[in-house]
Amino acid sequence: MSNLSLIDSTPGVRGGKPRFVGTRITVGDVLEYLASGMTTEQIVEEFPELTANHVRAAIEFAALRERRLASA
Repeated sequence: MSNLSLIDSTPGVRGGKPRFVGTRITVGDVLEYLASGMTTEQIVEEFPELTANHVRAAIEFAALRERRLASA
């Protein structure tokens, strides 16, 4: 099941970057936290407005973007 419905992009909010609905936390923020070594549990603890599904949505979003770039 896709979690992409948790992600939105709104011009004027965080520069139009993809972010989680109802927050100012961007997908890129979460991906950077993961890349730095934070676990899903640590991210959710640090940002209580997020759930593990939000973190999975960020990973899914990145995978889809990579797939699109690779096929372009």
